[in-house]
Amino acid sequence: MKTTVSIKGAEFFAYHGYYEEERLTGNTFIIDAEVELKSFDSNDDNIHDTVNYEKLFAICDEEMKNTQKLLETVVFNIITKFNASFSNVTGGKVKLEKLGPQLGGKVEKAVVEMEF
Repeated sequence: MKTTVSIKGAEFFAYHGYYEEERLTGNTFIIDAEVELKSFDSNDDNIHDTVNYEKLFAICDEEMKNTQKLLETVVFNIITKFNASFSNVTGGKVKLEKLGPQLGGKVEKAVVEMEF
């Protein structure tokens, strides 16, 4: 049985961006993150049989506070921490959206997504 644990639509205000102005003014970002469990046995209703989604959020929150020029770097750091932090996962995915990027025209969002 395939089991995933995820957070969807986690909103952050952060200072990521290639240009200095982006890193000074900041922007709103949205993260969807998930991990796939190796297995899940719900017989004893034990949180240690799964991944606590609070920990997913905490890793995302920590990395969003660490200003980077590239969104790819932020996503890579989150994915790397997921992979290192949870021994009971076989894969994961993180999608980071930057709302209203300043590109010289109307753009709803810029998106970077990675999987392991």
